Amino acid sequence: MSTSPDRAPPASTAVTATLAGVGEREWIARALAQLRQEAARSADTHLLKLAFPGFPDIDFYFKDEATHPTGSLKHRLARSLYLYALCNGRLRPGQPVVDASSGSTAISEAWFARLLGLRFTAVMPACTAPRKIAEVEAMGAHCDLVRDPAMVHERAAWHAAAGACHLDQFGLAERATDWRGNNNIAESILGQLAGEPHPEPAWIVCGLGTGGTSATIGRYLRYRGLRTRLCAAEPAGSAFAHGWHDRDRTAVCSLPTVIEGIGRPRVEPGFLFEIVDELVEVADVASIAAMQVLERHLGRRYGGSSGTNLVACLQLAAQMRARGERGSIVSLLCDPGERYDATLSNPDWLHRHGLDPTAAVARLQATIDTGRWHPAP
Repeated sequence: MSTSPDRAPPASTAVTATLAGVGEREWIARALAQLRQEAARSADTHLLKLAFPGFPDIDFYFKDEATHPTGSLKHRLARSLYLYALCNGRLRPGQPVVDASSGSTAISEAWFARLLGLRFTAVMPACTAPRKIAEVEAMGAHCDLVRDPAMVHERAAWHAAAGACHLDQFGLAERATDWRGNNNIAESILGQLAGEPHPEPAWIVCGLGTGGTSATIGRYLRYRGLRTRLCAAEPAGSAFAHGWHDRDRTAVCSLPTVIEGIGRPRVEPGFLFEIVDELVEVADVASIAAMQVLERHLGRRYGGSSGTNLVACLQLAAQMRARGERGSIVSLLCDPGERYDATLSNPDWLHRHGLDPTAAVARLQATIDTGRWHPAP
């Protein structure tokens, strides 16, 4: 692990092991076979159902992406990014790999790099949860930590200029995933709902990291001709929130967030405004409170972005109930709460950051019990 300066030093000459001609093509074929075999071994993630007393006519489902081998939704993305790099001739035998990440994607990318026998560097903000950094390093990867989170893209580009293959989750996520099918997350959700009382959900809710998941879900819903609407759940003041409301791709973050993985400081190129039907902004303290509510109802801990999703689900459900509607709402459980033992799940850390979720927990539980939205005063 290293902490890099905010300004990247001059790039050095890369030493890249490559094979010529048929040898290289054979290596790519073997790598693709390994990725296909891994996909076959990884059973689909569970779709958990919750019934809340205040919403007798609305079913809640949560796709538990924390059960992937690398513990998060980003396992799907990492596999897709490696497939994309291999099939586009961007990744060669022995070439080092790099990407910018706040943690979960880096863990998944490091896992796949180990599977393929490649060296991986994760460019991460220095404020990333320590547990995530440790998990990346446990995969045999290197963490290049930058003090300014806004500099991760520049630093990753520096590594790429020195010869690494830049997986570029923020630039390529929406095009690397096969949104028409191939067991993408939207196809998986709808397949699992087929026998449920409301197989065509009223809403699917997801956060915005790269924008890739929302792009995949939104495109697939249209591809299938479904009436299901897509809601983005975002930390209050994020660039995505400002950008979506104003249709402004130059928007920047006005309120930094402690919820890792979402709430980007800029509008990433993979975020497609046009396929998101609603965007709900959630205060950090409410997301943290929702983490605790999820644990109470599911018996397992999940991360901050999962809490953000729950808040948006409850707000949408309260609106449906007020209109006398029935149906189902689906969202994602993105990663395990244990990754935040030193931060969002740590009372001392919360106190130091002036975050007390007690009142927000009570408001969320009141919404669950009554079916009426209880906003913060």
